[in-house]
Amino acid sequence: MNKLVSVRHISKKYNTLQGEIEAIKDISFDINEGEFIAIVGTSGCGKSTLLSILAKLIKPSDGIVKYNIDNPVIGYMLQEDALFEHYNILDNVLLGLKIKKSLNKENREYVIDLLKKYKLENFMFKKPSELSGGMKQRVSLIRTLAIQPDILFLDEPFSALDFSTRLNVSDDVYKIIKDSGKTTIMVTHDIGEAISMADKVIVLSKCPSVVKNSYYIELDKRDCPTKNRKDKRFNYYYDLIWKDLDNNE
Repeated sequence: MNKLVSVRHISKKYNTLQGEIEAIKDISFDINEGEFIAIVGTSGCGKSTLLSILAKLIKPSDGIVKYNIDNPVIGYMLQEDALFEHYNILDNVLLGLKIKKSLNKENREYVIDLLKKYKLENFMFKKPSELSGGMKQRVSLIRTLAIQPDILFLDEPFSALDFSTRLNVSDDVYKIIKDSGKTTIMVTHDIGEAISMADKVIVLSKCPSVVKNSYYIELDKRDCPTKNRKDKRFNYYYDLIWKDLDNNE
């Protein structure tokens, strides 16, 4: 695989009334094209800070994030679906293209095809309040894909859903991402979610965060997340990562 992003020795410090706080410290890794990476860690360890630096939303205090393509298009999916109630679903999905002033017939048809492919065709002219939580997350992801990003960033994308819904939605989101072939970085505190979806899991320590361990997830047969959870190696990886998190210093 071709290397898409190089992360080298990045740190982030914040100035507060209580003094300087170091959120992340000397983090380095590579992101390959087409790879799905999950970043896990305990609450408050700096996962979202790291994601924002990778997505170039904030600058690191030290170190560098280098993209190996010019002017990369970045897609960022928030924890909440962030759909506008006064817009119908189609208008919500087209919003990013309108903001970028790149909406045309071709990419409008591309978006409609995505809605059809993922069983949202009959809801295109509905309001967000008429959709289930899982359907809203599918819409949110399709809106992110509408701008045809080079890399996707997912910030705890299922945290607002109940357990059974998030299992089903993780299958939907995983299929959409794999069908699109997009390089994806997801942060989550859910170990099972990370193992069942990602090709590689990066484990962060407590704040100030460093990379404590990283694991390439090798399952007997890579399938949808709910089936991946039944793989005989799932518990092996779960125990390793749980020990990393449980023993954070």
